[in-house]
Amino acid sequence: MTLERFVRNLPRLSRSSWTAWIPVLPVGLYGLLLSLPRQWRMETTGFDLGIFEQAVRGYAAGQLPVATLKGTGFDVLGDHFSPALALLAPFYRLFPSAQTLLVAQAVLFALSVPPVTGVAVELLGRARGVAVGSAYGLSWGVWRAELFDFHEVALAVPLVALAVAALVRGRHRAAVCWALPLLLVKEDQGLLVAGVGALVWWRGGRRLGAVAVLAAVAGTLLAVLVVVPAFNPDGHYDYGASAAWHGDPLARLLLPAVKWHTVALLLAPTLFVALRSPVCLLLVLPLAARFWTPNPTYWGCGQHYNAVLMPVLFLSLADGLARLPRRTGRLARWVPALALLLALDAAPVPDLAAPGDGVRAARHALAAIPDGATVAAANQLAPQLTGRCTVSLFPYLTYPDARGPLRRPVARWVAAVDRPGDFPVPEREQRAAQAALPAAGYRVAAVGGGVTVYEWTGGPGPGRAAGVIGDR
Repeated sequence: MTLERFVRNLPRLSRSSWTAWIPVLPVGLYGLLLSLPRQWRMETTGFDLGIFEQAVRGYAAGQLPVATLKGTGFDVLGDHFSPALALLAPFYRLFPSAQTLLVAQAVLFALSVPPVTGVAVELLGRARGVAVGSAYGLSWGVWRAELFDFHEVALAVPLVALAVAALVRGRHRAAVCWALPLLLVKEDQGLLVAGVGALVWWRGGRRLGAVAVLAAVAGTLLAVLVVVPAFNPDGHYDYGASAAWHGDPLARLLLPAVKWHTVALLLAPTLFVALRSPVCLLLVLPLAARFWTPNPTYWGCGQHYNAVLMPVLFLSLADGLARLPRRTGRLARWVPALALLLALDAAPVPDLAAPGDGVRAARHALAAIPDGATVAAANQLAPQLTGRCTVSLFPYLTYPDARGPLRRPVARWVAAVDRPGDFPVPEREQRAAQAALPAAGYRVAAVGGGVTVYEWTGGPGPGRAAGVIGDR
């Protein structure tokens, strides 16, 4: 391209680029308004915001990503293969707080919007393209993830958006290059990488597609069979049982009805037009893996499990609209606007209520715990302490199928709540553990807002309360 031609095209390129970024600010701001007030009101949890903060805190200190909420010396690489979390370490080093992770997640989700919007603008025009991009940014899969603390999937979403956008444009090499880093985000992302490779192969990029599929298979097997077991205290991949072969495979994939409900809710925001695009086939492997597992947590629409599917769906919507026959053009013209209206209707209004007196009293009680202390904290309190203390779970979560000895952290301080709930430890066990604290030498140090803080002052030893907090 000559300099004269480049300069002549520059205004057009600039307008297209800026158009793709139009929804970014409102989407990012919406994500922040959903997530940050929850931390301020103490509505976040140790499982999983506290765990991820401990991991990133380890990386920021130049150490292994140890999460003491999972166990003494528990390296999160022994739970899931997610070394990409280290990318957040420089930001956490500057702003060492759980809020940094929530801000990073909102920013990452917002940065996934321009690839979707850019493709939609190219295929549908400026107004309809911005509508599709905005509908994606406000889609339920994204905001449900932001309402459920922080997860490493936030790092995957922009990569998926960039890979699938390149795939829709026919840029196969770029699609594979954007997809391969997904293998460093989490081991299950290999399914999406394999799907991208399969579509590249099907579209004629035989060698490139085959390389991508082989890399996905090799990377996933290496992670779950070698790397994760090497870091896991029990020497195995904890989630391997989900892939076990038993029962009728067809029934396991298709039943119960909640799985069909999830599929319908995934396609509904696109008014089912996404099915017109072959890119929609990228949903098959991730959904099949989730529906195969016997754990119903993965089947539904809650938490963060559908966030990575949203870029696929809305890029498929743009591609599907472009593929519709001309006779349906007038009807299709309104689909982006309807998709945006559906997204706006489903999106929750952010709760901006300020922390009440109870929260302020609870924070005052937690302030009795000194920085750097070892604390056994209830799940609801852990992310309020993980930025300044060494925090384990109160009471310690035991694993019935653990192959090695139970690893119980020793805690000099305990932070318990009046209403503990049943996750991740049954409430009766939490109440029994709290009742055993005085006999183990713990005294009440502070009370407020439904929180009771204990300090060990002498007795059998910190953490020996009925063997549920820790052993020397």
